[in-house]
Amino acid sequence: MHIEQIYTGCLAQGAYYIESEGQAAIIDPLRETSPYIEKAKSRDAVIKYIFETHFHADFVSGHVDLAAKTNAQIVYGPGAKTAYDIHEAKDGEEFVLGKVKIKVLHTPGHTLESTTYLLSDESGKPQAIFSGDTLFIGDVGRPDLAQKGDVTQEDLAGMLYDSLRNKIMPLPDDVVVYPAHGAGSACGKNMSKETSDLLGNQKESNYALRSGMTREEFIKEVTDGLLPPPQYFAQNVAMNKSGAKSLEDVLQKGLVALTVDEFEAMANHEGAIVLDTRKPQDFAQSHIPNSIFIGIDGSFAPWVGALIPDLSQPIVFLADEGREEEVVTRLSRVGYDNTLGYLAGGMQAWKEAKKDVAQAESITAEELESRMTKNELTVLDVRKPSEFESEHLESAVNVPLDFINDNMGQLSNNTRYHVHCAGGYRSMIFASILKSRGFDQVVDVQGGYKALKETSIPRTAFVCPSQS
Repeated sequence: MHIEQIYTGCLAQGAYYIESEGQAAIIDPLRETSPYIEKAKSRDAVIKYIFETHFHADFVSGHVDLAAKTNAQIVYGPGAKTAYDIHEAKDGEEFVLGKVKIKVLHTPGHTLESTTYLLSDESGKPQAIFSGDTLFIGDVGRPDLAQKGDVTQEDLAGMLYDSLRNKIMPLPDDVVVYPAHGAGSACGKNMSKETSDLLGNQKESNYALRSGMTREEFIKEVTDGLLPPPQYFAQNVAMNKSGAKSLEDVLQKGLVALTVDEFEAMANHEGAIVLDTRKPQDFAQSHIPNSIFIGIDGSFAPWVGALIPDLSQPIVFLADEGREEEVVTRLSRVGYDNTLGYLAGGMQAWKEAKKDVAQAESITAEELESRMTKNELTVLDVRKPSEFESEHLESAVNVPLDFINDNMGQLSNNTRYHVHCAGGYRSMIFASILKSRGFDQVVDVQGGYKALKETSIPRTAFVCPSQS
């Protein structure tokens, strides 16, 4: 028996390859199929099953395309309805893979069809669970994404409580937990950076598995502090239910080298967003006017999904040479299939064509400190509310990047804003969006709060109330 976690850090997503006696199963595959096909080929195995733990909201699965290329059977849990052929498994149903078995544990709560897959070895001993978004390391799945009709998030949280205590917690402590996500995913609130753990450890350390916890306590704690989900989530669910087109088709459409004139025409006449995926300081030094910065070296796809509401939005982009396919692939992972091409020659070609070039003011933390000693400045902290509440500059105002579109009404293009995040990535995204909307007095702070903590700028931190 062979188990391999295929983890994609920029999405905080774990897919899994399981193999026994030349037969393989894939759990929760990403959109690109080649890694799984090549893995099986290199091990002289045949992919027999593709197991989906639920209808994913935060990425587009490649299960339909993978099934078409391998003749593998797609398996979902009870209640899953799709526009393509699947095997809708029954609770407790077992699938034979070589000399091992994979058992279906229906665990609704995150979504109604959510399913955990229990892997047992040749002797029938439970070895691992692939828990999807039901159980994470240090957390559990949020119960608000599948609300519809009379089903509320409290109803789903109650189902999740029952699923965890009736299906998962009775399993042996030495069973390994392999979740679909780790820290950074928006599918939970407080996931660990660890991507697997023993179930026994989780029973001791995961707040949601706390001994003696009542159903009412669980519902309250799991639903408390949930932020609105990213707007692309519902669209990804719909794509996963209907079946997405193959990545090859998306790449063929998106990997088109555009001349400067073609690129400009796409932006001006076809309504395409100009997406700059280079490094923050490269964008600061020179960029195409009204372009949006979201760097490829970061949580690129989730931020595109959070900030561009329409998956059908035409996109043209700038990328460092050799990274064009990576950009189109990562956009497709969250359903942006309408990429129309990239600027051949990048900013150098744009400059040589004598086109207008914009810049973004970007200063160091020390420069901000110097300015603050001389003048009263408006500082925007664009981190998440939880980050801001933990610790922040005394004078800063929290305007989270996640909700920039909701907060535009409180900003004025007559005000000079100094913008920071945690490390300098989100602040440049924020600054680029403001600049594209006519805000000309935006200053990015390099290095973010990490660098600001090294200065003497007054800060305030959350203090935990003392226990009497």
